Amino acid sequence: MDLFRAIYTSRPFGFDEGILTSVLMDARRANARDGLTGALICRGDIYIQWLEGPKEPVEKALERIHRDDRHIEMRLHLAEATTDRMFGDWAMLHDPATSWIWSQEEIEEGAVERATPEEVFAFFTRLRDDNIVAAPELSQDSPT
Repeated sequence: MDLFRAIYTSRPFGFDEGILTSVLMDARRANARDGLTGALICRGDIYIQWLEGPKEPVEKALERIHRDDRHIEMRLHLAEATTDRMFGDWAMLHDPATSWIWSQEEIEEGAVERATPEEVFAFFTRLRDDNIVAAPELSQDSPT
């Protein structure tokens, strides 16, 4: 199967725990249905999401997210063919502890606009590696 991956950033609109729960539930449901996997790094000022799977479902997911009014200022950082999934064990891994990505001040000063694909890719490599160590089979984010 041909695989495709994409990384985007957006700003949350009206971020709170209820909206975050809704975003995660919607993503997990749609991803399971469409054969997608991925990860979401989020906090009150930024979403950074990795999506992977067959190209057409990834592109359709990006279109849905772009139309979703819970996301504003969506920016695509990476969209490319790949041979392997990085987050194959998770319909949508969620990481609320994002102290190692850009600070709020860095975001306000344009870090998202200046970000290279390699920089945002590295965030997800670290997230994957940290969660492999944390035994993903025990994670609530693992698919059922």
